Amino acid sequence: MALSTAVELISVPLLYKGKVRELYDLGEHYLIVVTDRISAFDYVLTPDVPEKGNVLNRLSAFWFDQTKEWMENHVVHTDVDLLGDVVKDKEQLKDRVMVTRKAERIDIECVVRGYITGGGWRQYEASGTVNGIELPKGLRKNSKLEHPIFTPAAKNDVGHDEDISMAQMEEIVGKELAQELKAKSLQLYEYARDYCEKRGIILADCKFEFGMVDGNVILIDEIFTPDASRFWAKENYALDVEIDSMDKEPVRTYLASTDWDKNSQPDPLPQQVVEATSARYKDIMKRLTM
Repeated sequence: MALSTAVELISVPLLYKGKVRELYDLGEHYLIVVTDRISAFDYVLTPDVPEKGNVLNRLSAFWFDQTKEWMENHVVHTDVDLLGDVVKDKEQLKDRVMVTRKAERIDIECVVRGYITGGGWRQYEASGTVNGIELPKGLRKNSKLEHPIFTPAAKNDVGHDEDISMAQMEEIVGKELAQELKAKSLQLYEYARDYCEKRGIILADCKFEFGMVDGNVILIDEIFTPDASRFWAKENYALDVEIDSMDKEPVRTYLASTDWDKNSQPDPLPQQVVEATSARYKDIMKRLTM
């Protein structure tokens, strides 16, 4: 059974409803509930994708636990039974909840690219640079970069985040914090890249969010999920093509095949697209955690 919203199942105030996640106020902490909603091209689509939220929450919890010894994060616990009467239907929200510390979000999306693809490729094609970083001439689409690059974006709650240079980021948050976020992001990417490689998966790029708690930078939101990372099966890797990524690619492919104008709410997704997408999410979790 898919979960579209948890509002009727939670007895504390809703603070924020994102495209996929809902944020509730527990007083000392936040409660994050991950729904099965799916978005593409800035639209929340219908119907929901069964078990997507479970996968996203469990994968984030897995990676936060894997990295917690050397990268402080916001997780307090993920046990629905500890929430008492805050949750009206514990079975429905099992594996969907994360109780977190209240961090002050840093309004920078920290993106690391190990391969030149997607938006990074489009920048490179146009200028030979990505976020102001000059790259070698003659790279091909999906080329592996000699060293991963940090390509931040200024977060916008409405519309698209804005790609910025490191110098622009330093102007926004200060040089010291900018350098710390860059170092932490690259450290996280390199750890997960090596982990994924052993499981036949290429981590092409990913994004992180950080926040401040008691003057310290901590990792927040989600990490290394199909919604925050571009995973490729190693057997599918090729240059100069659109590689079928291990995420909501069936949705993007379907929408691209229709005459949808991207300026209005699209029609509901066909059932086979929903099922194929659900299978993708479950497959990447199995390959990463089993």
